[in-house]
Amino acid sequence: MYKAHFGLRESPFGITPDTSFFFACTNSQEALNTLLIAAQNGEGFIKITGEVGTGKTLLCRKFMATLDSSFVTAYIPNPFLEPRTLMLALADELEISLDKDVDQHQLLKSINQRLVDLAQQGKKPLLCLDEAQALPLESLEALRLLTNLETEKRKLLQIVLFGQPELNRKLDLDEIRQLKQRISFHYHLGPLSKDDVSFYISHRLNIAGFGGARLFSGDAINALYAGSGGIPRLVNILAHKALMLAYGEGAQQVRGAHVVAAVKDTVAAKNRWTSRWWRALLPLAACIGLGWVYYK
Repeated sequence: MYKAHFGLRESPFGITPDTSFFFACTNSQEALNTLLIAAQNGEGFIKITGEVGTGKTLLCRKFMATLDSSFVTAYIPNPFLEPRTLMLALADELEISLDKDVDQHQLLKSINQRLVDLAQQGKKPLLCLDEAQALPLESLEALRLLTNLETEKRKLLQIVLFGQPELNRKLDLDEIRQLKQRISFHYHLGPLSKDDVSFYISHRLNIAGFGGARLFSGDAINALYAGSGGIPRLVNILAHKALMLAYGEGAQQVRGAHVVAAVKDTVAAKNRWTSRWWRALLPLAACIGLGWVYYK
């Protein structure tokens, strides 16, 4: 809608995990480095956590795209699966042919054999599970048992868990304490800083083909940070809406007012904005209250 108006080749603020837009800020780059180092070391379990919208799925896809050809990757985006179904999904990702009525023993045997065959070919199988906080406890235990397979040098299967902070609480349960002990590398993906938000906006605009002067004013960047809390998904949603509003007015630059209007139209951002201003006003309210008591 607004691409031609602002000289853009494509939409810069989509919420799909497009790796061409990956922004290597300190948090994201450190998380990616952690993943790459852990994968090269042949660790059994790796864990990445982050709040909703912090870019875990994009990081996962960037990680898989960065791995060299010695890795064989499997990706399960929705692991809310009981153990057998999860094993069938893994078998499908590893391109294992199975009979329709395969029993549990044969299923596990086929997966094990495939992992051994890949290891003999010098390949390193790696399973990435997105939204891992949704994994049932029985399925987490089944994954732990799979990582018991190993050569003298490394595990036959590495598993990377990408999940919301609820995953940490699940891993604290006594039933799966053995799995938690096997997580040797982990990283928590936090929000963008205010400076990061400014660079993030410029980065995505440049990737999308913008070649003009500053498109988002300083006030617009401040409002984006305040409304999003540095959560990339919210930054994208607000920036997209603000661009639409500026386009609707025929403006050549996004101003703070455009972002504020976008915040008011976005429930998650509106809640953050209101909460932020209440926190800022609390000290003032306390001082007024104390003064009222004193003078009374």
